[in-house]
Amino acid sequence: MSTFGDDLIQSLNEALARAKGDDPAILHTVVTPREVRKQANLTQTQMAPLMGMSLSGYRKWEQGTRRVSGPAATLLRVLEREPEAVKRALLDS
Repeated sequence: MSTFGDDLIQSLNEALARAKGDDPAILHTVVTPREVRKQANLTQTQMAPLMGMSLSGYRKWEQGTRRVSGPAATLLRVLEREPEAVKRALLDS
């Protein structure tokens, strides 16, 4: 079978397992960049490089014209819980 076919079968098996409750999905809460930034006592100018993006791109998140997703959302969750660890890891060189 093709790789696509194998992937499709695997994803359907995973969906079935979740539906049965055998493999519960991880639910992620919505992360609000502005709230995370304020909680970490950072300015937008300080926050943008932590997120690996331009200041204008970061501002679009806070204004709601750009959506946070994927690894960026995960980094925001970590920043929300452990801001000092993220600052040490990304700012100390």
